[in-house]
Parts: sequence; structure tokens; C-alpha cells
Amino acid sequence: MSADFLSNMVQSVRPSATIGISQLAREKKARGDDVIILSQGEPDFDTPAHICDAAEKAIRDGKTRYTAADGIPELKEAIRAKFSRDNGLDYSSAEINVSPGGKAVIFNAFLATLNPGDEVIIPAPCWVSYMEMTRLCGGNPVIVPCRADADFKLSPEQLEAAITPRSKWLVLNSPSNPTGAVYSAAELKALGEVLKTHPQLWVLTDDIYEHLVYAGKFATLAVVVPELKSRILTMNGVSKAYAMTGWRIGFAGGPEPLISAMRKIMTQSTSNSSSVSQWAAVTALNGPQDFLENWRNVFQERRDLICRALNGADGIKCTPPPGAFYVFADCREALKKRDQTDLKFCEDLLEATGVALVPGTAFHLPGFFRLSFASDTDVLRDAADRICDFV
Repeated sequence: MSADFLSNMVQSVRPSATIGISQLAREKKARGDDVIILSQGEPDFDTPAHICDAAEKAIRDGKTRYTAADGIPELKEAIRAKFSRDNGLDYSSAEINVSPGGKAVIFNAFLATLNPGDEVIIPAPCWVSYMEMTRLCGGNPVIVPCRADADFKLSPEQLEAAITPRSKWLVLNSPSNPTGAVYSAAELKALGEVLKTHPQLWVLTDDIYEHLVYAGKFATLAVVVPELKSRILTMNGVSKAYAMTGWRIGFAGGPEPLISAMRKIMTQSTSNSSSVSQWAAVTALNGPQDFLENWRNVFQERRDLICRALNGADGIKCTPPPGAFYVFADCREALKKRDQTDLKFCEDLLEATGVALVPGTAFHLPGFFRLSFASDTDVLRDAADRICDFV
């Protein structure tokens, strides 16, 4: 196939760095190499048994056929109940979207709204896919660097400066991938004051790590500034909270015209999410939630362990993140001593020690690396020892 056969759009998009590095690590592992994969955000817990039982029952009951493109009514009701119970948000069934994963929610929202030249404001460090999905949907990503000494969070002044007549979306991810940064209600309110003066700007709040906040309380913009709810898409899913990454269920609540447009796209692209996964997600959202706190406590213990260990490494600084299950470690001193980029550092680390991390460059902040601590405690200890020996 010649290069000119492929579209200009797809040639402009970079593959996911996190998936790419994880795939390279898996290939090394398949060859028999001693590899520790800490590059992908995936809980090591098994999907709870009652959720798996619900999936098996759905199969036995013959619930294996096409469903409505954007979700079965039972799952939409479970999502409505979740938003009400956990967030104090009220949505009608027509304001709920179910997609095959959180990525699909975001992609469909962008595809439904972006015209060539429209801008999406993305605070960085940021998840690797926001920018590339913006490009795939014809928009222009506007990256706003957020400093480490500001806890990697967007300020109202930065937001105001980034807004132009072409601005269409602001992406807010809290808790954040890759930094674990968490916006307080007061910080969201301050951003909301800016947003009130720019009625053309919509907000996508990525709340996928909602249940992983280690201090304080989770807050989401549509609750803190209810006047903006009519132009907020609140996105979430079952992947991280319920250890269901492979089940591929993302969901969102938002204004009915946007949800309807996203549904229209799904009727001509993916159609529905897996019917069996949808029934499993109904049980996940409606069933017992007590294990979430137990898992969060385990993640916090792992966070503290890995941060203590990395802070003992030569040239690495690691501040415990307030949310999610990543540490975003400052390795600039180590890079200076080795005369390396963060990308070369991570490549050499994988080759020499078998530990797979993601360089900060992938998240638009060089000089750092991201490590997922959603792995077994003994594995994390081993990885930390290898990293410390390496530097």
C-alpha cells in the first residue's frame, strides 16, 4: 500500500504512546524476558464475581443480540441512578449515552460537534488521546501547559488566555491521567466564572477516576456550577472503578441534542456496545459498592510505597498524587546526569531492567515519567528496586 492511499488525517495522528510501549513490553514478555509492565492504566484486581455472574446469566438468558445503539434502557436507568447517588446530578434517559468505552464517548462527542478549525482547550500534562482524537475529528488541539508548582492544574487566568472565537470545548480530567491532580470544588467554581462569560465554550469533564481520590472529596463541574450544566458532557465508565477495562463500557450524561447527535453517529459506526457487557454494567452500578473503598485503600498503600521508593532514587522526585493510580515522577536531575531525554530514559530502562514506563513527553511535559501503581505490591517493590539500581 502506498502512503498516498492513506488519508492525510490518519497520517497526521500519532499512535497512543501508552498502548505502544505496553505492546512492546508484552512482546518482550512473550519472548520470555523478565518484564514488569507499569505503562498502562489497568487495575490488577479481577472483575468482581457478582458482575461476572450477571454477564453469564445474560448469555444464558439469550441477551446476546443487538440493542439500541446507545444503550439498553436498564443500563441507562442504572447510570441515571449512579449520577444521582454519587454526584447529585439529574439526567433523563434521553440525556444518557452508553458507548463501547470512554474513548468512544469522547470521540463521538467531538465528531458530532467539531468543524475544521474549531479549537479544543486541553490542559497539560494530559492523557495522550485527547489531542489525537481532536485532530481525527477535524479540530485543533490547544495545549495549555500547567506547571508542577501549580499541582499541574489549569488556572482561571490560563483558561481566559486560551479562549478564542474558535474555542468549542474545554477538557477537564479530574482526577487526572497522568498526574493524579484533583480539582477542588473551589477551583472548579473559579474556572466556572470564566466559562460563564464565554457561552460558545462547552466542557467535557472526564471523571473516569472519580472513585480514586485519596484526600478530600470528588467534585465535578456540572454540580459545582449548575448554571453550566446545559453545556457540559459528564463522562465516566466502569473500566477503572470496577476493574472492567476489557468489557468496554463508557457512559456520559449531557444535553439531549448532543446525546442525540452522538447516537446518530453510533448508528452508522459502532452501533451498540456489547450486549453482555451492558448487562454486566447494570449489575456493577446497581450492585454493592463497598469494595470500592477497600480497593482505594489498597491503591493508597501502593502509592505511598512507590513514592517512598522512588524518592530514594538518585535524581528522581516523586510527590504522592491526590487521585487516580499514577505517579508522575520528576526525573529531570537523572536525565541531566545521563544526558538523556525522558523518551530515551524509558527506552533504556525497559531494555536494561524490563520495567515499562511512559515518558512525560507523551503527555506534553518532558522531564517526567508516568508509572501506574495499579499492580501487585510485590511487583511494585521489584520495579522500584530495578529503577533505583538503574539510575
